[in-house]
Amino acid sequence: MAIPRAAQTQRRTRIQEEKQERILEAALDVFSARGFRGSTLDQIAEAAGMSKPNVLYYFRTKEAMHRQLIDRVLFTWLDPLKAFDADGKPESEIRSYIRRKLEMSRDFPRESRLFANEILQGAPHIEDELKGPLKELVDEKAQVIRAWAKAGKIAKCDPYHLIFSIWSTTQHYADFDVQVRAVLGHNLSGAGRFEDAARFLEDLFLRGLGIPKT
Repeated sequence: MAIPRAAQTQRRTRIQEEKQERILEAALDVFSARGFRGSTLDQIAEAAGMSKPNVLYYFRTKEAMHRQLIDRVLFTWLDPLKAFDADGKPESEIRSYIRRKLEMSRDFPRESRLFANEILQGAPHIEDELKGPLKELVDEKAQVIRAWAKAGKIAKCDPYHLIFSIWSTTQHYADFDVQVRAVLGHNLSGAGRFEDAARFLEDLFLRGLGIPKT
Protein backbone atom coordinates (compact mmCIF):
# COMPACT_ATOMS: atom_id res chain seq x y z
CA MET A 1 0.00 0.00 0.00
CA ALA A 2 1.34 3.45 -0.89
CA ILE A 3 2.40 5.46 2.17
CA PRO A 4 1.56 9.17 2.11
CA ARG A 5 4.65 11.35 2.13
CA ALA A 6 3.66 13.18 5.31
CA ALA A 7 3.31 9.90 7.17
CA GLN A 8 6.86 8.92 6.22
CA THR A 9 8.46 11.88 7.95
CA GLN A 10 6.53 12.39 11.16
CA ARG A 11 3.52 11.34 13.16
CA ARG A 12 0.51 12.89 11.52
CA THR A 13 -1.51 15.44 13.45
CA ARG A 14 -5.28 15.50 13.35
CA ILE A 15 -5.15 18.39 10.89
CA GLN A 16 -2.77 16.46 8.63
CA GLU A 17 -5.04 13.45 8.71
CA GLU A 18 -8.02 15.61 7.82
CA LYS A 19 -6.12 17.14 4.90
CA GLN A 20 -5.04 13.73 3.67
CA GLU A 21 -8.64 12.51 3.73
CA ARG A 22 -9.75 15.71 2.00
CA ILE A 23 -7.26 15.01 -0.80
CA LEU A 24 -8.38 11.40 -1.11
CA GLU A 25 -12.04 12.46 -1.26
CA ALA A 26 -11.20 14.89 -4.04
CA ALA A 27 -9.11 12.26 -5.84
CA LEU A 28 -11.98 9.79 -5.60
CA ASP A 29 -14.32 12.33 -7.22
CA VAL A 30 -11.87 12.98 -10.04
CA PHE A 31 -10.73 9.40 -10.66
CA SER A 32 -14.27 7.99 -10.59
CA ALA A 33 -15.42 10.56 -13.14
CA ARG A 34 -12.37 10.71 -15.43
CA GLY A 35 -10.47 7.48 -14.87
CA PHE A 36 -6.81 7.33 -13.93
CA ARG A 37 -5.43 8.40 -17.29
CA GLY A 38 -7.86 11.27 -17.69
CA SER A 39 -7.14 12.70 -14.23
CA THR A 40 -4.44 15.20 -13.32
CA LEU A 41 -2.91 16.46 -10.12
CA ASP A 42 -4.16 19.95 -10.98
CA GLN A 43 -7.75 18.66 -11.16
CA ILE A 44 -7.38 16.88 -7.82
CA ALA A 45 -5.85 19.94 -6.16
CA GLU A 46 -8.68 22.12 -7.47
CA ALA A 47 -11.32 19.65 -6.26
CA ALA A 48 -9.65 19.58 -2.83
CA GLY A 49 -9.43 23.38 -2.68
CA MET A 50 -5.68 23.13 -2.11
CA SER A 51 -2.54 24.11 -3.95
CA LYS A 52 -0.73 21.49 -6.02
CA PRO A 53 2.44 21.72 -3.86
CA ASN A 54 0.30 21.16 -0.75
CA VAL A 55 -1.23 18.03 -2.33
CA LEU A 56 2.25 16.78 -3.26
CA TYR A 57 3.34 17.17 0.36
CA TYR A 58 0.91 14.41 1.30
CA PHE A 59 1.14 12.28 -1.85
CA ARG A 60 4.22 12.33 -4.05
CA THR A 61 2.37 11.20 -7.17
CA LYS A 62 -1.04 10.71 -8.71
CA GLU A 63 -0.26 6.99 -8.64
CA ALA A 64 0.13 7.04 -4.84
CA MET A 65 -3.33 8.53 -4.35
CA HIS A 66 -4.91 6.15 -6.83
CA ARG A 67 -3.23 3.14 -5.26
CA GLN A 68 -4.43 3.99 -1.77
CA LEU A 69 -7.98 4.42 -3.02
CA ILE A 70 -7.86 1.16 -4.99
CA ASP A 71 -6.53 -0.70 -1.93
CA ARG A 72 -9.47 0.61 0.11
CA VAL A 73 -11.94 -0.40 -2.59
CA LEU A 74 -10.54 -3.91 -2.85
CA PHE A 75 -10.76 -4.37 0.91
CA THR A 76 -14.35 -3.15 0.98
CA TRP A 77 -15.42 -4.95 -2.19
CA LEU A 78 -14.28 -8.36 -0.95
CA ASP A 79 -16.15 -8.19 2.36
CA PRO A 80 -19.58 -9.33 1.06
CA LEU A 81 -18.08 -12.36 -0.70
CA LYS A 82 -16.00 -13.25 2.36
CA ALA A 83 -19.26 -13.33 4.34
CA PHE A 84 -20.69 -15.96 1.98
CA ASP A 85 -21.06 -18.80 4.51
CA ALA A 86 -20.73 -22.46 3.50
CA ASP A 87 -22.72 -23.47 6.59
CA GLY A 88 -25.62 -21.17 5.79
CA LYS A 89 -28.71 -21.96 3.75
CA PRO A 90 -28.28 -21.22 0.04
CA GLU A 91 -31.41 -19.06 -0.07
CA SER A 92 -30.35 -16.80 2.80
CA GLU A 93 -26.70 -16.61 1.70
CA ILE A 94 -27.50 -15.71 -1.90
CA ARG A 95 -30.22 -13.27 -0.86
CA SER A 96 -27.85 -11.58 1.62
CA TYR A 97 -25.04 -11.41 -0.91
CA ILE A 98 -27.25 -9.70 -3.48
CA ARG A 99 -28.45 -7.18 -0.91
CA ARG A 100 -24.95 -6.44 0.39
CA LYS A 101 -23.71 -5.84 -3.15
CA LEU A 102 -26.65 -3.52 -3.89
CA GLU A 103 -26.05 -1.64 -0.64
CA MET A 104 -22.47 -1.07 -1.76
CA SER A 105 -23.68 0.26 -5.10
CA ARG A 106 -26.03 2.58 -3.23
CA ASP A 107 -23.54 3.74 -0.60
CA PHE A 108 -20.26 3.68 -2.56
CA PRO A 109 -21.03 4.59 -6.18
CA ARG A 110 -17.80 6.51 -6.69
CA GLU A 111 -15.74 3.58 -5.44
CA SER A 112 -17.59 1.24 -7.80
CA ARG A 113 -16.88 3.50 -10.77
CA LEU A 114 -13.23 3.84 -9.70
CA PHE A 115 -12.91 0.06 -9.73
CA ALA A 116 -14.77 -0.24 -13.05
CA ASN A 117 -12.47 2.34 -14.66
CA GLU A 118 -9.43 0.43 -13.45
CA ILE A 119 -10.74 -2.81 -14.95
CA LEU A 120 -11.64 -1.13 -18.25
CA GLN A 121 -8.04 0.10 -18.50
CA GLY A 122 -6.77 -3.47 -18.16
CA ALA A 123 -6.25 -3.40 -14.37
CA PRO A 124 -2.66 -2.07 -14.63
CA HIS A 125 -2.47 -1.31 -10.89
CA ILE A 126 -4.25 -4.33 -9.43
CA GLU A 127 -3.62 -7.24 -11.79
CA ASP A 128 -1.67 -9.12 -9.11
CA GLU A 129 -4.52 -8.73 -6.61
CA LEU A 130 -7.07 -9.96 -9.16
CA LYS A 131 -5.01 -13.03 -10.00
CA GLY A 132 -4.10 -13.61 -6.35
CA PRO A 133 -6.39 -12.79 -3.40
CA LEU A 134 -9.53 -12.18 -5.48
CA LYS A 135 -9.16 -15.38 -7.51
CA GLU A 136 -8.42 -17.39 -4.37
CA LEU A 137 -11.56 -16.05 -2.68
CA VAL A 138 -13.76 -16.70 -5.72
CA ASP A 139 -12.31 -20.23 -6.05
CA GLU A 140 -13.19 -20.87 -2.41
CA LYS A 141 -16.77 -19.65 -2.78
CA ALA A 142 -17.18 -21.53 -6.08
CA GLN A 143 -16.53 -24.72 -4.12
CA VAL A 144 -19.30 -23.75 -1.69
CA ILE A 145 -21.75 -23.31 -4.58
CA ARG A 146 -20.67 -26.62 -6.14
CA ALA A 147 -21.22 -28.37 -2.81
CA TRP A 148 -24.74 -26.94 -2.57
CA ALA A 149 -25.50 -28.20 -6.08
CA LYS A 150 -24.02 -31.62 -5.37
CA ALA A 151 -26.19 -31.90 -2.25
CA GLY A 152 -29.27 -31.02 -4.29
CA LYS A 153 -29.83 -27.72 -2.46
CA ILE A 154 -29.64 -25.69 -5.68
CA ALA A 155 -29.76 -26.48 -9.39
CA LYS A 156 -26.48 -27.30 -11.09
CA CYS A 157 -24.78 -24.18 -12.38
CA ASP A 158 -21.41 -22.74 -13.23
CA PRO A 159 -20.43 -21.08 -9.91
CA TYR A 160 -18.07 -18.59 -11.51
CA HIS A 161 -20.67 -17.28 -13.93
CA LEU A 162 -23.20 -17.12 -11.11
CA ILE A 163 -20.83 -14.88 -9.14
CA PHE A 164 -20.03 -12.80 -12.24
CA SER A 165 -23.76 -12.36 -12.89
CA ILE A 166 -24.41 -11.11 -9.37
CA TRP A 167 -21.49 -8.71 -9.67
CA SER A 168 -22.66 -7.30 -12.99
CA THR A 169 -26.34 -6.92 -12.10
CA THR A 170 -25.75 -5.29 -8.72
CA GLN A 171 -22.86 -3.01 -9.71
CA HIS A 172 -24.87 -1.79 -12.70
CA TYR A 173 -26.85 0.39 -10.30
CA ALA A 174 -23.68 2.29 -9.40
CA ASP A 175 -21.72 2.29 -12.65
CA PHE A 176 -24.75 3.17 -14.81
CA ASP A 177 -26.72 5.16 -12.25
CA VAL A 178 -27.44 8.05 -14.61
CA GLN A 179 -28.90 5.67 -17.18
CA VAL A 180 -30.92 3.78 -14.56
CA ARG A 181 -32.49 6.96 -13.18
CA ALA A 182 -33.17 8.36 -16.65
CA VAL A 183 -34.98 5.22 -17.79
CA LEU A 184 -36.93 4.75 -14.57
CA GLY A 185 -38.11 8.34 -14.63
CA HIS A 186 -39.01 10.65 -11.77
CA ASN A 187 -41.53 8.38 -10.05
CA LEU A 188 -39.31 5.29 -9.84
CA SER A 189 -35.78 6.66 -9.62
CA GLY A 190 -35.68 7.55 -5.93
CA ALA A 191 -33.89 5.69 -3.15
CA GLY A 192 -36.51 2.95 -3.38
CA ARG A 193 -35.04 1.79 -6.69
CA PHE A 194 -32.47 -0.24 -4.76
CA GLU A 195 -35.16 -2.10 -2.82
CA ASP A 196 -37.04 -2.72 -6.07
CA ALA A 197 -33.83 -4.03 -7.62
CA ALA A 198 -33.12 -6.25 -4.62
CA ARG A 199 -36.53 -7.91 -4.75
CA PHE A 200 -36.28 -8.48 -8.50
CA LEU A 201 -32.72 -9.86 -8.43
CA GLU A 202 -33.43 -12.11 -5.45
CA ASP A 203 -36.37 -13.61 -7.32
CA LEU A 204 -34.38 -13.88 -10.56
CA PHE A 205 -31.42 -15.73 -9.05
CA LEU A 206 -33.34 -17.88 -6.58
CA ARG A 207 -35.77 -19.06 -9.25
CA GLY A 208 -32.89 -19.70 -11.63
CA LEU A 209 -31.20 -21.86 -9.03
CA GLY A 210 -34.40 -23.78 -8.34
CA ILE A 211 -34.79 -22.45 -4.82
CA PRO A 212 -38.47 -22.15 -3.86
CA LYS A 213 -39.60 -18.74 -2.67
CA THR A 214 -40.39 -18.69 1.06
